[in-house]
Amino acid sequence: RDPKMATGRKVYVVGVGMTKFEKPGRRDNFDYPQMAKEAGTKALQDAGIPYNCVDQVCAGYVYGDSTCGQRAVYQLGMTGVPIYNVNNACATGSTALFMAKQFIEGGLSECVMALGFEKMESGSLGAKFTDRTSPMDRHVKVLADTFGIEAAPITPQMFGNAGREHMQQYGTTLDHFAKVAYKNHLHSVNNPYAQFQKEFSMDQIKSSPMVHEPLTKLQCCPTSDGSAAAILCSEQFVHKHHLEGKAIEIVAMTMKTDFPSSFRENSCMKMVGFDVSKAAAAECYQKSGYSPKDVDVVELHDCFSANELITYEALGLCEPGEAGKFIDRGDNTYGGKYVVNPSGGLISKGHPLGATGLAQCSELCWQLRGEAGPRQVANANLALQHNIGLGGAVVVAIYRSGFPQHARSRTNSISSPTRTAGPTSKPKSAFVFDEIESRLKTEGATIVKKVKGSFLFIIKSDDGKEHKWLVDLKTGSGTLTRGTGATKGDCTVRIKDSDFMDLVSGKLSPQKAFFDGKLKLAGNTALAMKLQNIIPKPGQAKL
Repeated sequence: RDPKMATGRKVYVVGVGMTKFEKPGRRDNFDYPQMAKEAGTKALQDAGIPYNCVDQVCAGYVYGDSTCGQRAVYQLGMTGVPIYNVNNACATGSTALFMAKQFIEGGLSECVMALGFEKMESGSLGAKFTDRTSPMDRHVKVLADTFGIEAAPITPQMFGNAGREHMQQYGTTLDHFAKVAYKNHLHSVNNPYAQFQKEFSMDQIKSSPMVHEPLTKLQCCPTSDGSAAAILCSEQFVHKHHLEGKAIEIVAMTMKTDFPSSFRENSCMKMVGFDVSKAAAAECYQKSGYSPKDVDVVELHDCFSANELITYEALGLCEPGEAGKFIDRGDNTYGGKYVVNPSGGLISKGHPLGATGLAQCSELCWQLRGEAGPRQVANANLALQHNIGLGGAVVVAIYRSGFPQHARSRTNSISSPTRTAGPTSKPKSAFVFDEIESRLKTEGATIVKKVKGSFLFIIKSDDGKEHKWLVDLKTGSGTLTRGTGATKGDCTVRIKDSDFMDLVSGKLSPQKAFFDGKLKLAGNTALAMKLQNIIPKPGQAKL
């Protein structure tokens, strides 16, 4: 069907809710009925409506018996409404959301709940039914015909080899994948629903156990227990229940399944869904009239860091082959062109399969309402969602405020930050110093011989805060000290975070930065000529 000919009623999300995602088995009394009740109740309370307003329920889960949806929903009420059990691999939650949207769009219902939940086992995912044809058999054949099958879990091999393919085609580096994980772990620090709320350094990410190159353990999403829910309704329902201040419009939503290219072109990138994601995104842009440049905030399917990287290109956030540069510029985080996975993504928030798509929806609704607290994206007006399940299915959606004139003041709705190490307070240039620290471990003695001095970097972030790093290259292999421990250097370098990143990426020359007053030096200024030994050269930056 021509997407331009698509017609139907407008659909709004008026309530969202989710549980904290947990390591499987960590939380007592947290079986799927309990977690579904918690998420569903939160969504109903957020909308301010009782369960008996719901006409139908789409309940998504992957692991469980055939009517777990009913058992879960009965915790909220038993009104006799239709309950559909949905299973579409890792895209299950967004598939339930897509179904709910269609019921309203087509005039079959006024209010529908989309509910997703999962109770998982620890460890990597594996096949449950070995006495029949696997739905992944064609995917495995592509894997075998390209990079071969190795002694590692099969899913990381698929996505890891997609990453290897991108490296071969475009020169992407191991650091690019690690930086995706670094960003997502950092973002999750301020998300109370995230399974992990811990910042990891680049060194920690790169040195964590290798699962399948280029993917280390901290670049892979964990298995998780958890649930999420959304209440969808028609415009008439919004007005009847005075929900304009809550309503987030689903401007466009598309589901796509595999094309022949997924299996015929011996491409692991296409086998894990590149072409499908690209087509779904293109249709959403066409239906909505928006383009990638209009998007402010994105929740995408980062089951592995490699998939986030290739998906930047599939969604049109950057040109094919440009994902590495996109990451280097910091265009995927606060202060950059987009903020991708402010929730921490699957890598850090967790990935209970049936709940993931609805957790993405929840995060984007909070962002567009201005209710995301310390992880709030400034001036978020348009949101993009991407959820993929191998086998396969991709759901892409675009959201915006349904009734901006009724939206609550963002300033009033944002709570005070609960942590000082959140994504809005850490400058993008922190990546550069992580890289310098890594280089000192391998090349430090050589660099010390060339420099024989110390540098105190004072970098001002967008919020006006000053951040300090002392790089001491006088003896041994050199050292790097952060924060309050960084006191005095032979040469002091002062610069804004954005100017420093422009300097590293080659957008700004050192001479112009100095003469324009953007780069300020004090102390032994002649030592500044040796900065080229420690900072990535313009155009060759790894960061």
